[in-house]
Amino acid sequence: MEFSLARQRFYQEVRQPEGEIDLARAALYLAQEEYPNLEPENYLSTLETMAAEVEERLPQEQYPLRVIQTINRYLYDDLGFSGNQADYYDPRNSYLNQVLDRRTGIPITLSLVYLEIARRVNFPMVGIGMPSHFLIRPTVGQMEVFVDPFHQGEVLFLEDCQERLSQLYGRPIEIQPEFVEAVTAEQFLARMLSNLKMIYLNREEIEKALAAIERILLLFPDAAFERRDRGLLYYHLGRWTEATTDLEAYLMDMPTAQDTPVILQLLEQMSQENSD
Repeated sequence: MEFSLARQRFYQEVRQPEGEIDLARAALYLAQEEYPNLEPENYLSTLETMAAEVEERLPQEQYPLRVIQTINRYLYDDLGFSGNQADYYDPRNSYLNQVLDRRTGIPITLSLVYLEIARRVNFPMVGIGMPSHFLIRPTVGQMEVFVDPFHQGEVLFLEDCQERLSQLYGRPIEIQPEFVEAVTAEQFLARMLSNLKMIYLNREEIEKALAAIERILLLFPDAAFERRDRGLLYYHLGRWTEATTDLEAYLMDMPTAQDTPVILQLLEQMSQENSD
């Protein structure tokens, strides 16, 4: 399979050892497939400029909550960044270049902007992959607070996270330790791509959904359900040789999966058609 230049760059970046992946750069390569004229260095320079402006505003006593307050004022008051609640599922919300240009996005991409600024001003933070809502958390000292970039950088405590989760699900949800664990760069990018996958599937833009899955599999080659979904999209597109390879691999990895009868039926159908 021949990759586009953007895909090659994405692959090269995510092959770096954990801790050395440049998350913003990888996200821009991800966006470059949709926006071929995108110049990643321009947007990286934008992030550098934003961080420099935050640094100028930082108080002399850089207590964590005061640093968060400074970043919040700059991003949300001065620049007008906001969560896109009016059109949450607009795919542009998932592309870093568009988020920086339009100053709106979804929780994970606004978290990415926030993380990149924080990193550049030496205020370490990590992404928190809470179900249905992405947050970030400072890693300085013993602080157990979270920041919600989608809601103007609101500072949350653990009980607030539980309340937010319960609101999202419409029923009481007890917070589990894994809900507030830090994510790796690969997990961060896979979540961005999973959002795009679902958006494009709902819009019936199959080729774009397929491109999202292919990049998830570059990050996690053994992701069985992504392999299945790629096989199903190949089937939908009439690419039956590739569909057969993926669906057979899925059944080998997940022999007791609930959808086994459906997958076997599709494989039988493709086998019969190919033999006619």
